[in-house]
Amino acid sequence: MQVLRPLRMILADKKNPNLLVGLNVADDAAIYRLNDEVAIISTTDFFTPIVDDPYDYGAVAAANSMGDVYAMGGEVLFALNIACFHPKIGTDVISEILRGGLEKVIEAGGIIAGGHTIQDEEPKYGLAVTGIVHPKKYFTVGGATVGDVLVLTKPLGTGVISTALKQGVAHERHVTDMIESMKELNRRPAQAAQSTGDIKSVTDVTGFGLLGHAIEMATAGQVKFQFQFDTIPLLDGVLQYAEAFTFPGGAWNNKLHFEKDVSFAESISEAKQMILWDPQTSGGLLLAIPAHKLDDFHKECSNHNQPMWVIGDVHAGQGIIIC
Repeated sequence: MQVLRPLRMILADKKNPNLLVGLNVADDAAIYRLNDEVAIISTTDFFTPIVDDPYDYGAVAAANSMGDVYAMGGEVLFALNIACFHPKIGTDVISEILRGGLEKVIEAGGIIAGGHTIQDEEPKYGLAVTGIVHPKKYFTVGGATVGDVLVLTKPLGTGVISTALKQGVAHERHVTDMIESMKELNRRPAQAAQSTGDIKSVTDVTGFGLLGHAIEMATAGQVKFQFQFDTIPLLDGVLQYAEAFTFPGGAWNNKLHFEKDVSFAESISEAKQMILWDPQTSGGLLLAIPAHKLDDFHKECSNHNQPMWVIGDVHAGQGIIIC
């Protein structure tokens, strides 16, 4: 965010009334209004391989890239491939990566319309995604109010397990569960939230970990979040690896950057605390839901065969408390 401040200053006197979400706020994607019924969502993301199988890598990267569209409450229209490959990587491997991305975009109801590839020492893949949303029905990180209930739609732990995989200590079943979770689109919970109505504050849990993204929501809404650790879902095996302190470097970076706004109950061990700083790849949605809408959202999730976990609530104040 530090590097964006000069750009915000340049754009301060060049406001466009149709740019509903842009650099002026820290949010998941940009939104530009075309007319009274249609707004465009634009976002992009890419990263180095997090799993070994090329197809799975492409599918996970695509799901992760489309996550910001769902965090804004939209639907995917189309995407462009963004890729970096070493010349020595076989065309069969590249084809599988791109096939994984394509099939995931098709699952989302969209299509790959092109892209751009360059040579690089380390492979990288992702998407530039264009989505659509009603200009009065999009979600933002702000908008959480006192009394809202905090809901998460995927278990945590992808950073922990992927680090265990890199270290050669991950159980095969744990890796399989992690990959399936990362490949799961956030389309269903986003649709459930839109069908429920009156939900304004949503984000997807990715590189800043649960607490980093929660701090962004709480700060934008000028409220305090309180989480109950024992209600937060974890991928199978995460506690085992956490107790061995198998964390990626990003978890420590998140802790260093955000910890001033967070307090933990003394009963929560350091290993458990670190899980909440763990950077996620293609994590679930974190939603602040008005209490009177929780039952409706639960029903909509059931209709969409979508799991959800109530993990906390919103209070007056600032920062985050974990009990």
